[in-house]
Amino acid sequence: MRPRVFCGIAAAVALFATACTSGGDGGGDTAGGGVSASAGAGGAFPVKVADCAGKETTVKQAPQRIVTSDAAALEMLLQLGAGARVVGTGFPPGKGSLSAAVAEQGAKVPALGDTLIPKEKLLGSGADLYVDTFGPMPGMGAAGAGPSEEELKAVGIQHVLLLSTACATGPKAAQGPRTDLAAVEEDVRRLGAVTGTAARAEELVGAMEKQITEVKNATAGVPEAQRPGYFLFDFDAGTKQPMAVCGKQVANAVITLAGARNVFADCDADFRPVSWEDVVAKNPDWIQLAVRNRGGEEENRKAFDEAEAFLKGFPATQGLKAVQEGHLLRIGSEVTTIAGTRNADTVRQIAAALHPTLVKNGQ
Repeated sequence: MRPRVFCGIAAAVALFATACTSGGDGGGDTAGGGVSASAGAGGAFPVKVADCAGKETTVKQAPQRIVTSDAAALEMLLQLGAGARVVGTGFPPGKGSLSAAVAEQGAKVPALGDTLIPKEKLLGSGADLYVDTFGPMPGMGAAGAGPSEEELKAVGIQHVLLLSTACATGPKAAQGPRTDLAAVEEDVRRLGAVTGTAARAEELVGAMEKQITEVKNATAGVPEAQRPGYFLFDFDAGTKQPMAVCGKQVANAVITLAGARNVFADCDADFRPVSWEDVVAKNPDWIQLAVRNRGGEEENRKAFDEAEAFLKGFPATQGLKAVQEGHLLRIGSEVTTIAGTRNADTVRQIAAALHPTLVKNGQ
């Protein structure tokens, strides 16, 4: 049976706490990571893409055997129409994790690892492209390092990172909190260029931007001081010490675009352990019960119930404004904290809950 975790940084946090912050050689949201000018429209090759540090990789032709580090990268490729070329993934998607349009195809992709793909299996996969959501994960020891660039090159595998996740922190990261989804959109465009599906990438990005623009326009008149404080409660990361999403995490952009204020936006990281005293001091207006997909509607409901029951029963949190007023949003972790086109849907979902007279969900 496949694991229930979806993938990526947020899922790994539940297992490894702070071990899964982005690699130390990371770059900023867009710095050094854009598709080169040589990447022509309509699937033209060669295509040049850069890593977090700005080192370029030239993809001379559309890859035919792709491996993804996790289901986040897998879902992007499925949405781009390149799913038939994916021959394996790590952190395979559990039931209900992928969007309905690509779930059936995604379920057929072989799992090369229940979590991270073992180094030997990745190098022996016969892939010509490895799409990596994580980058280095030193907190996981040797397994987190993965194959070196030299090892990948020796077996003919080119390495492309999702910069919005892998390069969020580090010495070359962009300054200040992330307040838009430009880096996620750039990742979609990068994969579109690399796989020869650039036209489809523009369609996906256009749909994201339409959603976001509608929400931003609808909430433009809400003064900053009146935007509600918002705390993403990562229930699966543990309850003894809460894990905050900070300013450099994708979720900070989602929360900001939805017309709210992430109460931990000022911490200069993607994730950081905090204390319940810290949460109480912030006293958020809204709390997201960010549980990870359990594989079914009933299982998810039970997980949300457990997260809500904890907040209502725990002495430190039962008096919080959001708990007292029932401002507890049941929105999954993956679509909020992991880069993907569905981040835009989450922006609207949060905005519709917080600003119901201004934004309607699903419109």
